[in-house]
Amino acid sequence: MSVAVSPASVFRQLEPHLPSVQKPIQYVGGELNSTLKDWDCGGDTTVRWALMYPDAYEVGLPNQGVQILYEVLNERDWILAERTYAVWSDMEAVMREHDIPQFTVDQHRPVRGFDILGLSFSTELGYTNMLNALDLAGIPLHAADRTDEDPIVLAGGHAAFNPEPIADFIDAAVLGDGEEVVLAISEVVREWKEEGEPSGRDELLRRLAVSGGVYVPKFYDVAYAADGTIEAVVPNRPGIPFRVAKHTLMDLDAWPYPAKPLVPLAETVHERFSVEIFRGCTRGCRFCQAGMITRPVRERSIETIGAMVENGIRKTGFDEVGLLSLSSADHSEIGDVAKGLADRYEGRGVSLSLPSTRVDAFNITLANEFSRNGRRSGLTFAPEGGSDRMRKVINKMVSEEDLIRTVAAAYSHGWRQVKLYFMVGLPTETDEDVLQVAELAKKVIAKGREVTGQNDIRCTVSIGGFVPKPHTPFQWAAQLDHETTDARLKKLRDTVREDKRYGRAIGFRYHDGKPGIVEGLLSRGDRRVGAIIEQVWRDGGRFDGWSEHFSFDRWMASAASALEGTGIDVDWYTTRERDYDEVMPWDHLDSGLDKDWLWGDWEDALAAADGADIEIEDCRWTPCYDCGVCPEMGTEIQIGPTGQKLLPLAVV
Repeated sequence: MSVAVSPASVFRQLEPHLPSVQKPIQYVGGELNSTLKDWDCGGDTTVRWALMYPDAYEVGLPNQGVQILYEVLNERDWILAERTYAVWSDMEAVMREHDIPQFTVDQHRPVRGFDILGLSFSTELGYTNMLNALDLAGIPLHAADRTDEDPIVLAGGHAAFNPEPIADFIDAAVLGDGEEVVLAISEVVREWKEEGEPSGRDELLRRLAVSGGVYVPKFYDVAYAADGTIEAVVPNRPGIPFRVAKHTLMDLDAWPYPAKPLVPLAETVHERFSVEIFRGCTRGCRFCQAGMITRPVRERSIETIGAMVENGIRKTGFDEVGLLSLSSADHSEIGDVAKGLADRYEGRGVSLSLPSTRVDAFNITLANEFSRNGRRSGLTFAPEGGSDRMRKVINKMVSEEDLIRTVAAAYSHGWRQVKLYFMVGLPTETDEDVLQVAELAKKVIAKGREVTGQNDIRCTVSIGGFVPKPHTPFQWAAQLDHETTDARLKKLRDTVREDKRYGRAIGFRYHDGKPGIVEGLLSRGDRRVGAIIEQVWRDGGRFDGWSEHFSFDRWMASAASALEGTGIDVDWYTTRERDYDEVMPWDHLDSGLDKDWLWGDWEDALAAADGADIEIEDCRWTPCYDCGVCPEMGTEIQIGPTGQKLLPLAVV
């Protein structure tokens, strides 16, 4: 796998064709704070990573996960890391016509020349882009066909918590936080190289697998029952663990990355610098995979947050800072963080932003601090369920009264726009539950007009489709078919538009149900789904996360062909409810969550649907509810308050 000399840059081949493609700047590289290293920076045992976010540059470059790993790896003098992204169809045509392989944007080196190709999947809809990149790179699609000349193809990110649909295409997967495990993997590769690469890639993969922290699909056999379900997933050679555990980074203050944030050359989806203020969430929303798989909560201290914000502004020139997490207003010192940062940057043209805010975590003081140095834009809240009944089912314990009280306070303090995010297709949902979204939006508008005496009040309703995800209480749930989803959305849309008094003040945004079915197929699929993904790619599937490129018909035709004769179909993977005894494709991958706890929470959801008053409290502030993560993973919740204040910087 090691290469004696640096593979030649493909830029001389590429450059003449750049004027013929759209947004050629995305393929050039040279961003502020990017890192260029010699191919042999660590001598004969240099470990070389090509990091890929399998989407376009404009989506992939701002991704924090890739930026963090890029920096963590390149800080070691014996590791080289470069970045690559999915190419648009016009560039793909150029590359295929002129034999230009998939390349990195840093120094335009062929991806096949690296030791490891690490892909970060935040969504399953990037799988076809992965196959396209492998093919363009000259790397065999199937792991079984690769030789010692090919890199190890490694998957990470949230979708890697069930990598079975892409098990044929990847060599390995890692679960959880990547900062420490990528260094551990690099050490294994380095040691193997020092020994002369004994027994080739198979031995390297074995060494990674026996650690218990890297999942290598080829070392596990899957047996299926006559009804199509999985009988067992078991190791097929000695020393391979029966379960592979996720990685959890403790003490985020010790890892203040990105410390050198990349500044894009082309326009991207997020034109700001972002600081992750804490990781994990224990609110217990039953639909939320991110909240379940990232437990426990680990906060960054107020001092570290302040230092990261100042460093990021100084090194990027961005004038907006996003404070990110799954529920940023839940940080134990968010009030002091907001006031301290607002004081520090008052008059300096730096604005602060939070992602969508929980209704029960919002307060006017906090909102005023975040808008003090910037424009007072709209506020976003996520009730998720249209009715109180549905919010109890999903453990989103926010009442209609809570929401109305919160938006009344916002409108009365000068805000004129509120965005509400809901989901359709949640377990036990009825048409009436969905229509309650319209009633709630009308009440929001009415309250806004009442408290302000003005009619220029707006409320935007944004609807997303529910997709059951692995490692959540809803992993057993039946997904709503796309026909019913679309019918409910039409009823809701018509109800809003027909209202003469409030309809014009309510914006309505939604996606139809078809992409959700494909996402559901991929999120809970097993290894048999890989044939569908490959067929879609061969039929031209690319950028399936983009509505203008997504083809439901292509996915369904490919599924019908790939699953012919198996006795199962797309509905079997999506709209079928599972029972407790069924072996899930991901049961051998350990997120730390106790299966009995998840099942009990699923039963609580069904009981709540029938009127039971059951609420799972946030374990940051209440006794532990035994989800299993802390004892299983050897971790613990890390929260403040520290009692520290974020003081303004001294004027230099």
